[in-house]
Amino acid sequence: MSRLENWLKSRLIAGFFITVPIVASAWILVKFWSGIDDIFGPMYARIFGRPVPGLGFLTAVAIILIMGIIARNVVGRRVLALGDKLLLKVPIYRRVYPSVKMLIDSFSPERRSAFRAVVLVQHPRPGEYAFGFVTSELTLETPEGKRDMVTVFVPSNNLYLGDITVVPPSDVIVTGLTVEEGLRIILSAGTATPARLPRF
Repeated sequence: MSRLENWLKSRLIAGFFITVPIVASAWILVKFWSGIDDIFGPMYARIFGRPVPGLGFLTAVAIILIMGIIARNVVGRRVLALGDKLLLKVPIYRRVYPSVKMLIDSFSPERRSAFRAVVLVQHPRPGEYAFGFVTSELTLETPEGKRDMVTVFVPSNNLYLGDITVVPPSDVIVTGLTVEEGLRIILSAGTATPARLPRF
Protein backbone atom coordinates (compact mmCIF):
# COMPACT_ATOMS: atom_id res chain seq x y z
CA MET A 1 0.00 0.00 0.00
CA SER A 2 1.40 3.38 -1.04
CA ARG A 3 2.02 6.27 1.29
CA LEU A 4 -0.93 8.15 -0.26
CA GLU A 5 -3.27 5.22 0.34
CA ASN A 6 -2.13 4.98 3.96
CA TRP A 7 -2.65 8.70 4.37
CA LEU A 8 -6.17 8.54 2.88
CA LYS A 9 -7.12 5.47 4.92
CA SER A 10 -6.01 6.95 8.25
CA ARG A 11 -7.76 10.27 7.52
CA LEU A 12 -10.99 8.56 6.43
CA ILE A 13 -11.07 6.41 9.58
CA ALA A 14 -10.38 9.44 11.78
CA GLY A 15 -13.05 11.45 9.94
CA PHE A 16 -15.55 8.61 10.30
CA PHE A 17 -15.18 8.37 14.07
CA ILE A 18 -15.46 12.14 14.41
CA THR A 19 -18.36 12.66 11.99
CA VAL A 20 -20.62 9.75 12.95
CA PRO A 21 -21.07 10.71 16.65
CA ILE A 22 -21.78 14.32 15.64
CA VAL A 23 -24.34 13.33 13.00
CA ALA A 24 -25.92 10.68 15.24
CA SER A 25 -26.23 13.13 18.16
CA ALA A 26 -27.73 15.79 15.89
CA TRP A 27 -30.21 13.26 14.45
CA ILE A 28 -31.30 12.15 17.93
CA LEU A 29 -31.76 15.77 19.06
CA VAL A 30 -33.78 16.62 15.92
CA LYS A 31 -36.01 13.55 16.41
CA PHE A 32 -36.49 14.40 20.08
CA TRP A 33 -37.25 18.04 19.25
CA SER A 34 -39.76 17.19 16.52
CA GLY A 35 -41.38 14.44 18.62
CA ILE A 36 -41.98 16.75 21.58
CA ASP A 37 -42.97 19.61 19.29
CA ASP A 38 -45.58 17.42 17.59
CA ILE A 39 -47.35 16.88 20.93
CA PHE A 40 -48.01 20.56 21.67
CA GLY A 41 -47.59 21.99 18.16
CA PRO A 42 -51.18 21.37 16.97
CA MET A 43 -52.55 23.25 19.99
CA TYR A 44 -50.58 26.38 19.08
CA ALA A 45 -51.47 25.96 15.41
CA ARG A 46 -55.15 26.22 16.37
CA ILE A 47 -54.51 29.22 18.64
CA PHE A 48 -52.36 31.23 16.22
CA GLY A 49 -53.85 29.89 13.01
CA ARG A 50 -50.50 28.62 11.77
CA PRO A 51 -47.72 26.30 13.02
CA VAL A 52 -45.09 27.88 15.28
CA PRO A 53 -41.98 25.65 15.12
CA GLY A 54 -40.24 25.13 18.45
CA LEU A 55 -43.04 26.51 20.63
CA GLY A 56 -44.27 23.02 21.51
CA PHE A 57 -40.77 21.98 22.58
CA LEU A 58 -40.37 25.10 24.73
CA THR A 59 -43.73 24.30 26.35
CA ALA A 60 -42.50 20.81 27.26
CA VAL A 61 -39.30 22.28 28.75
CA ALA A 62 -41.39 24.79 30.75
CA ILE A 63 -43.63 22.00 32.11
CA ILE A 64 -40.58 19.96 33.18
CA LEU A 65 -39.08 23.05 34.84
CA ILE A 66 -42.32 23.83 36.69
CA MET A 67 -42.59 20.21 37.89
CA GLY A 68 -38.99 20.42 39.12
CA ILE A 69 -39.75 23.64 41.03
CA ILE A 70 -42.84 22.05 42.60
CA ALA A 71 -40.91 18.92 43.56
CA ARG A 72 -38.26 20.95 45.42
CA ASN A 73 -40.61 22.40 48.07
CA VAL A 74 -42.57 20.77 50.87
CA VAL A 75 -46.04 21.62 49.56
CA GLY A 76 -45.10 20.43 46.10
CA ARG A 77 -43.89 17.10 47.45
CA ARG A 78 -47.22 16.59 49.20
CA VAL A 79 -49.13 17.42 46.03
CA LEU A 80 -47.00 15.00 43.99
CA ALA A 81 -47.43 12.31 46.67
CA LEU A 82 -51.20 12.79 46.43
CA GLY A 83 -50.91 12.51 42.64
CA ASP A 84 -49.00 9.25 43.05
CA LYS A 85 -51.78 7.85 45.23
CA LEU A 86 -54.39 8.81 42.64
CA LEU A 87 -52.40 7.21 39.82
CA LEU A 88 -52.03 4.01 41.82
CA LYS A 89 -55.84 3.69 41.86
CA VAL A 90 -56.05 3.50 38.07
CA PRO A 91 -56.43 -0.26 37.31
CA ILE A 92 -53.91 -0.78 34.50
CA TYR A 93 -51.71 2.22 35.26
CA ARG A 94 -50.98 1.05 38.81
CA ARG A 95 -49.37 -2.11 37.40
CA VAL A 96 -46.87 -0.17 35.30
CA TYR A 97 -46.33 3.18 37.05
CA PRO A 98 -44.58 2.01 40.29
CA SER A 99 -42.01 -0.09 38.44
CA VAL A 100 -41.20 2.63 35.90
CA LYS A 101 -41.01 5.33 38.60
CA MET A 102 -38.74 3.21 40.79
CA LEU A 103 -36.44 2.49 37.86
CA ILE A 104 -36.22 6.15 36.80
CA ASP A 105 -35.66 7.22 40.42
CA SER A 106 -32.71 4.84 40.64
CA PHE A 107 -30.89 6.95 38.05
CA SER A 108 -31.90 10.28 39.55
CA PRO A 109 -28.90 12.28 40.88
CA GLU A 110 -30.90 13.09 44.03
CA ARG A 111 -31.74 9.44 44.71
CA ARG A 112 -28.57 7.79 43.51
CA SER A 113 -28.36 6.03 46.90
CA ALA A 114 -30.50 3.29 45.33
CA PHE A 115 -27.21 2.11 43.79
CA ARG A 116 -24.99 1.25 46.74
CA ALA A 117 -21.84 0.13 44.94
CA VAL A 118 -20.38 -0.63 41.53
CA VAL A 119 -19.36 -4.29 41.42
CA LEU A 120 -18.30 -7.08 39.11
CA VAL A 121 -20.26 -10.34 39.06
CA GLN A 122 -19.84 -13.48 36.98
CA HIS A 123 -22.59 -13.05 34.42
CA PRO A 124 -24.08 -14.54 32.28
CA ARG A 125 -21.80 -17.54 32.87
CA PRO A 126 -18.87 -18.45 35.13
CA GLY A 127 -15.59 -16.89 34.08
CA GLU A 128 -17.32 -13.97 32.34
CA TYR A 129 -17.66 -10.77 34.39
CA ALA A 130 -20.19 -7.96 34.03
CA PHE A 131 -20.49 -4.57 35.70
CA GLY A 132 -23.44 -4.26 38.04
CA PHE A 133 -24.89 -2.10 40.79
CA VAL A 134 -25.72 -3.42 44.25
CA THR A 135 -29.31 -2.35 44.96
CA SER A 136 -30.28 -4.21 48.14
CA GLU A 137 -29.42 -6.89 50.66
CA LEU A 138 -31.62 -9.78 51.76
CA THR A 139 -31.73 -13.01 53.71
CA LEU A 140 -32.49 -16.10 51.65
CA GLU A 141 -34.12 -18.93 53.57
CA THR A 142 -33.25 -22.36 52.17
CA PRO A 143 -33.67 -25.94 53.47
CA GLU A 144 -29.96 -25.78 54.36
CA GLY A 145 -30.46 -22.61 56.43
CA LYS A 146 -30.37 -18.83 56.04
CA ARG A 147 -27.95 -17.16 53.65
CA ASP A 148 -27.06 -13.48 53.33
CA MET A 149 -27.41 -12.34 49.71
CA VAL A 150 -27.13 -9.15 47.70
CA THR A 151 -29.22 -8.03 44.75
CA VAL A 152 -27.21 -6.79 41.77
CA PHE A 153 -28.67 -4.95 38.77
CA VAL A 154 -26.65 -5.75 35.64
CA PRO A 155 -27.50 -3.29 32.81
CA SER A 156 -27.77 -4.68 29.29
CA ASN A 157 -27.28 -2.66 26.09
CA ASN A 158 -29.79 -0.15 27.44
CA LEU A 159 -29.14 1.47 30.83
CA TYR A 160 -32.79 1.09 31.85
CA LEU A 161 -32.91 -2.60 30.98
CA GLY A 162 -30.92 -5.48 32.37
CA ASP A 163 -30.83 -8.53 34.59
CA ILE A 164 -31.37 -8.74 38.32
CA THR A 165 -29.14 -11.30 40.00
CA VAL A 166 -29.18 -12.45 43.62
CA VAL A 167 -25.74 -13.66 44.69
CA PRO A 168 -23.77 -14.22 47.90
CA PRO A 169 -21.59 -11.25 48.95
CA SER A 170 -18.52 -13.45 48.41
CA ASP A 171 -19.36 -13.69 44.69
CA VAL A 172 -19.27 -9.91 44.30
CA ILE A 173 -16.08 -8.00 43.50
CA VAL A 174 -16.30 -4.42 44.76
CA THR A 175 -14.60 -2.20 42.17
CA GLY A 176 -14.08 0.92 44.27
CA LEU A 177 -15.68 3.00 41.49
CA THR A 178 -18.29 5.66 42.18
CA VAL A 179 -21.80 5.21 40.80
CA GLU A 180 -21.14 8.03 38.32
CA GLU A 181 -18.02 6.25 37.07
CA GLY A 182 -19.98 3.01 36.75
CA LEU A 183 -22.70 4.71 34.72
CA ARG A 184 -20.03 6.29 32.51
CA ILE A 185 -18.56 2.86 31.80
CA ILE A 186 -21.98 1.48 30.80
CA LEU A 187 -22.87 4.46 28.62
CA SER A 188 -19.47 4.46 26.91
CA ALA A 189 -19.78 0.75 26.01
CA GLY A 190 -16.82 -0.01 28.26
CA THR A 191 -14.36 2.48 26.80
CA ALA A 192 -14.23 4.39 30.11
CA THR A 193 -13.18 1.27 32.05
CA PRO A 194 -10.07 1.88 34.20
CA ALA A 195 -6.95 -0.07 33.31
CA ARG A 196 -6.94 -1.74 36.72
CA LEU A 197 -9.72 -3.05 38.99
CA PRO A 198 -10.49 -3.10 41.88
CA ARG A 199 -9.49 0.51 42.31
CA PHE A 200 -9.13 1.71 45.90
